[in-house]
Amino acid sequence: MHEGYGGPAAYQRFVDAAHAAGLGVIQDVVYNHLGPSGNYLPKFGPYLNQGDANTWGDSVNLDGPGSDVVREYILDNAALWLRDYHVDGLRLDAVHALRDERAVHILEELGALGDAVAAETGLPKTLIAESDLNDPRLIYPRDANGYGLAGQWSDDFHHAVHVNVSGEATGYYSDFESLAVLAKVLKDGFLHDGSYSSFRGRHHGRPINASLVPPAALVVCNQNHDQIGNRATGDRLSQSLSYGQLAVAAVLTLSSPFTPMLFMGEEYGASTPWQFFTSHPEPEARKGHRGRSHQGVRTHGVGSRRRA
Repeated sequence: MHEGYGGPAAYQRFVDAAHAAGLGVIQDVVYNHLGPSGNYLPKFGPYLNQGDANTWGDSVNLDGPGSDVVREYILDNAALWLRDYHVDGLRLDAVHALRDERAVHILEELGALGDAVAAETGLPKTLIAESDLNDPRLIYPRDANGYGLAGQWSDDFHHAVHVNVSGEATGYYSDFESLAVLAKVLKDGFLHDGSYSSFRGRHHGRPINASLVPPAALVVCNQNHDQIGNRATGDRLSQSLSYGQLAVAAVLTLSSPFTPMLFMGEEYGASTPWQFFTSHPEPEARKGHRGRSHQGVRTHGVGSRRRA
C-alpha cells in the first residue's frame, strides 16, 4: 500500500466510508508481472520465469519448479484484499499474460477463493478479468469446466462503438468498420468468436454459451485508461467528437445488456487529456513516458499497456 495515499489503515477507512455511502470498491490487482520498482522478490524465491517475458517483463512463475509458493503468494494477496480490506471484488489485470499450463489454472483458484470468502463473510465478492482472449471459459461456472469468475471485459464492444462513432478504423480497429459488426457485438458480446482477426493474422475467440452466463457477465465501455492513456496525446473522445456522437456512445454503453463502465470524467464530458503517469524513482523507467509526446497523435497502442 503506497504510503502517499495514507497507508493500510487509511485505505481500510476509505473502503468502510465508501460502503457507508452505498458504494462498492473493486481493487485493481496485477498478478502478471511484478516490477520494475522496488521488486526484490526474485532475491527470495523463484517468483519469475527468467527469460520468459510478457509485455511488461519476466513472466510470473505459475507452473514451473517452485511455483507452489508463488501461487500461494498470489492467492494470499487476493485474500488479503477481500478479507482484511473488505473490498467487494478484484479487477484482474491482463489475464491473457498469466502463463499457466497447470490442470487447475490460477484464475480458477482465484475464482474459488472469491466464492469461499463470500461464503465466509456473507457478502458477494466479484472477480472480473481484463482479457483480450475472447474466451468465455473465464466466466463459465467451474462445474461447467469454466474458471468461475463473475465477469470479463469485452474489448470488441469498445472497438465496435469507437469505430462507428469516430470513423477511426486503422490498426486493430480495421475489423470493426460496419454497423453490422456493432449489431453482432451487441447481440453476441464478441465480434471475434472464432472468426478471422486481421490484426492478429489468425482466427480468434470462441462463442459465448448464453445458457451458462448472463449478458451482465461482460463489462463494457467506450473509454478506459488503456484506450485513452495509450494514445500518444491521451486525448478523450470528448476532444474530437461532437455532443451527438458522445451521446450515441453513451447510450450504446448504458443501454446494452452488458455491465457498463464509465471512465473517470466521462459522466460530465471532461475534455482534459489523460496520459499514463509515472512515479518510478528510477530515471530509466521514466524515459518511455517522456517519449510519448513524440509519437503520432492519432494512434492507439503506443504505450506499454496496449491490448487489442
